[in-house]
Amino acid sequence: MFTHSLESARAAGDSWGEMAAQGGLGDFFLASGDLAAANSAYTAALGLAEQRLATDPGNTQWHRDLSVSHARIGDVLRAQGDGPGALAAYRKSLAIAEALAARDPANTAWQRDLSVSHDKIGDVLVAQGDGPGALAAFRNSLAIREALAARDPANTQWQRDLSVSHDRIGDVLRAQGDGPGALAAFRKSLAIREALAARDPANTQWQRDLSISFEKIGDVLVAQGDGPGALAAFRNSLAIREALAARDPANTQWQRDLSVSHDRIGDVLRAQGDGPGALAAFRKSLAIAEALAGRDPANTEWQRDLSVSHNKIGDVLLAQGDGPGALAAFRKSLAIREALAARDPANTEWQRDLSVSHNKIGDVLLAQGDGPGALAAFRKSLAIREALAARDPLNAEWQRDLVVSFVKLGEATGDAAFAARALGIAQDMQQRGILAPRDAWMIDELKRRAGE
Repeated sequence: MFTHSLESARAAGDSWGEMAAQGGLGDFFLASGDLAAANSAYTAALGLAEQRLATDPGNTQWHRDLSVSHARIGDVLRAQGDGPGALAAYRKSLAIAEALAARDPANTAWQRDLSVSHDKIGDVLVAQGDGPGALAAFRNSLAIREALAARDPANTQWQRDLSVSHDRIGDVLRAQGDGPGALAAFRKSLAIREALAARDPANTQWQRDLSISFEKIGDVLVAQGDGPGALAAFRNSLAIREALAARDPANTQWQRDLSVSHDRIGDVLRAQGDGPGALAAFRKSLAIAEALAGRDPANTEWQRDLSVSHNKIGDVLLAQGDGPGALAAFRKSLAIREALAARDPANTEWQRDLSVSHNKIGDVLLAQGDGPGALAAFRKSLAIREALAARDPLNAEWQRDLVVSFVKLGEATGDAAFAARALGIAQDMQQRGILAPRDAWMIDELKRRAGE
């Protein structure tokens, strides 16, 4: 369809039609997982937008077209693991959107475009470890969306946008250790999404959104120690995702969602002592992840998912006494994560993932009596975590990771000085109010290990 439109537009000398067709082709390729082809189409659309704008610099529609082209290229670069490139593209898009919104504040389409630009920039800043910067971007977006939703409460697109903003803010607050704040944000989002899904149960986007809200709430409840509540939330999410995946088995996003739900349920079952149930859930997730990663090896998100599945299976096998099986699973995960981290060293999520893999391998090697091998793995993990913690001292997760690394080094060496280092970090977290309630027990345990 888009190829025919492209050929027709070229034959007619219709640059706008050609640009629109290139954008449509890019959307198709992106949805199909062909990132290289999507980037090529979007770049062509960008060139056409720049050519058109040069002939009439005052044309606001063409300015908007250019902004959209930059954003689309940013989307592809982000999916390919190029965080800095994506951020540069999104900031070009934002600059244009800000100029348009300032020109006519009553233009709701331009206001919405501006909110989207803030969101995209916030997403990259999250991945780069800039929590405060991301939160500022997301709150800029939220303010615009609250104003739009208040202007027309019946506008379902604006209601959905508002729910997305609450989700993004909740994500950052959770990463910063503010569980109650995150839960409040996620519940605001859930309320909007339940209303939308009830209005039109056949709307698959709204159904998927609802599944995401249940999942996010479940994540916070897990962190707060409410296993039964979390399991109920995750199963609500799974039920929605199974229905969506059954409706269209070729939809890769819905397949990935289903894989994630199996993982979340497996996590809770494992915490509740149900090893066989957890392993069954994780293997369901792995089967989906392998199929997706095999479909498009260049898709970094799917590669990361596959690494997570291997790790989760390794965790259960280790708990069941299958050390060799666990080590094999962890090394499969490590290989994937090393490749991802090498592709974009600035991606903090991938760096943290790599540190986790080193720790898991170290745990198995220590249990097998390979002290030197374990110590080398733990030190690799620590080096990564020190770099992350220095980048954003407010990130509670990264501070806690440091505690874990020092504890592991202490266990591997028998040196109480490592426990003392861990204790100092945990006490500092407690004083700053970013030590999660579920981790309060660490203070006394670390004091014991440090000999205090």
